[in-house]
Amino acid sequence: MNVTQKILAAHLLSGELIPGKEISIRIDQTLTQDSTGTMAYLQFEAMGISRVRTERSVAYIDHNTLQTGFENADDHKYITTVAKKHGIWLSKPGNGICHQVQLERIGKPGKTLLGSDSHTPTGGALGMIAIGAGGLDVAVAMGGGAYYLDCPSVVNVRLTGKLSRGVAAKDVILELLRRLSVKGGVGKVMEYTGPGVATLSIPERATITNMGAELGATTSVFPSDEVTRAFLKAQNREEDYQPLTADADAEYQETVEIDLSALEPMVALPHMPDNVMTVREAGQIKVDQVCIGSCTNSSYQDMMRVAAMLRGKTINPEVSLVIAPGSRQVLTMLSQNGALADMIQAGARICETACGFCIGMGQSPQTNGVSVRTNNRNFFGRSGTKSAGIYLVSCETAAATALSGYLADPRDVDCDLNVDMPETFVCNDNMILPPAAEADAADVEVVRGPNIKPFPQADVLADDLTGKALLKMEDNITTDHIMPSGSNLLPFRSNIPKLSEYCLTPVDADFPARAKENGGGFLIAGQNYGQGSSREHAALVPLYLKIRGVLAKSFARIHRANLINNGILPLEFANEADYDRFDLSDELELSGIRQLVASGAEEIPVKNKTKGFTAMMKLKVTDRQRQMLLAGGLINMIAGKK
Repeated sequence: MNVTQKILAAHLLSGELIPGKEISIRIDQTLTQDSTGTMAYLQFEAMGISRVRTERSVAYIDHNTLQTGFENADDHKYITTVAKKHGIWLSKPGNGICHQVQLERIGKPGKTLLGSDSHTPTGGALGMIAIGAGGLDVAVAMGGGAYYLDCPSVVNVRLTGKLSRGVAAKDVILELLRRLSVKGGVGKVMEYTGPGVATLSIPERATITNMGAELGATTSVFPSDEVTRAFLKAQNREEDYQPLTADADAEYQETVEIDLSALEPMVALPHMPDNVMTVREAGQIKVDQVCIGSCTNSSYQDMMRVAAMLRGKTINPEVSLVIAPGSRQVLTMLSQNGALADMIQAGARICETACGFCIGMGQSPQTNGVSVRTNNRNFFGRSGTKSAGIYLVSCETAAATALSGYLADPRDVDCDLNVDMPETFVCNDNMILPPAAEADAADVEVVRGPNIKPFPQADVLADDLTGKALLKMEDNITTDHIMPSGSNLLPFRSNIPKLSEYCLTPVDADFPARAKENGGGFLIAGQNYGQGSSREHAALVPLYLKIRGVLAKSFARIHRANLINNGILPLEFANEADYDRFDLSDELELSGIRQLVASGAEEIPVKNKTKGFTAMMKLKVTDRQRQMLLAGGLINMIAGKK
């Protein structure tokens, strides 16, 4: 067996490990962050379960840390109290980004982790099966329920050689994105093997597994080896180590070969993570801003390499450089060893240990600005400035660029980039708060501020559905398009009515008004609809606007699951050419839809009453998901509604 199969087999609750077939697995650990966590805990409360039943569930506050009004603080108070009451550990704001802290202090080889954040696969660096999902799926897992997924096929990403000076782990995943695209990993686990694996540190592996989410992969995983042991020992938790490698005769559905020694610095150009070329191919691009940090590239090793490049130098006078270490542990160690001073002396602005610029929470570029960043996504408008161009690079390339003022190859900077991993990290968990003892939980009051509104729930599936095509979209519509993020909207993640005013406005500013005026309807989309974040708000807000179904060429994994969880039909064109026959405002009819879903029909006829034709749509769901759609979503199904 390969590593993926070994972990899945040890946690298998139902089904067989046959790619494409539905399985369910036991979840050992969960994580939430404050952007998605509020809704997840509201849903957990709605289930009526008093105490989490996982080995460890952690609530992180790392996204909405810019407190310009009462909303974020209210959400944080709610998360703090609901976590204390229900057995969930709390990582306070300032303790760090969820994936970085989880890697340092919580994750364990061989375990399963489900997180309400699409970059949860970061945990695969430790030899975990770590999967991003919607908050409702995480809430069910916290309550001891199974997590259902299609059994993934496993891709053997075989690494040989060793990274050259100035070439980074970020360049490995950018190379994979260049080859495979943002949908090349759909339905797959990327499992890393080969002699090159041993040359990569845990933080370097984490950069690769983190950004595997941009491939659309279910998750990514490395073996647990002596590098893993050394990292856990340095984190003062060697007892969590267990060896875990693929058998010599393990089989894989595909193999991708990467010679690490042949790679060179890469860059993803706007506005998609797979728009990749080498830095030298991109040429000299004048840069206004450089941002270093995020859950992809904010480790101690990353930051020490940046400090080494900046030491004794001054950044280009026309560049704004901001640096956000990934955790309090990293920031503490930088402050103790003088690296933080090197950054500050060079002209860097030091931001708090949080997601920050990656999600548009501050540090938006100037109009038409060029921003070079070390985070994982460069979707249109995500930075908070629609006219800006966002380029994704390694920390080394970012530092070289800050010094030059132009996109620069780090191999041209004269400095020592050899950074040894510490034998001992500074380990202080005083900002990870334990929950109340179960005997004391009844005395904990859960505090809900005025910004926290009830989440919408669908009605049971009607016998027939009719409505207009309210919007027609192209390929690769992201969750940032469906439910925009940024500092102006993130404070309302627990207020669905408020968010509804902005749903799909990056595509069409009139969409929310049109949806409300027509009492709901349908969406038409191209390939890979819903790629990106795990935010289930991209399903909850359309549900609030009475969207009954999405007709698309294909769906991203997490978003498709979120639609089903909320009772919205995910329908795929049986003949993709039919996509061109639908237009905005066409009147659609799904006659006898309830009976069709209940009978197990795999093709659903959609009548375009305006144009006078019928298109066949595929409904790719399991029997369990059919029951969910009939009930109007997972919460209704749990409640026994039919």
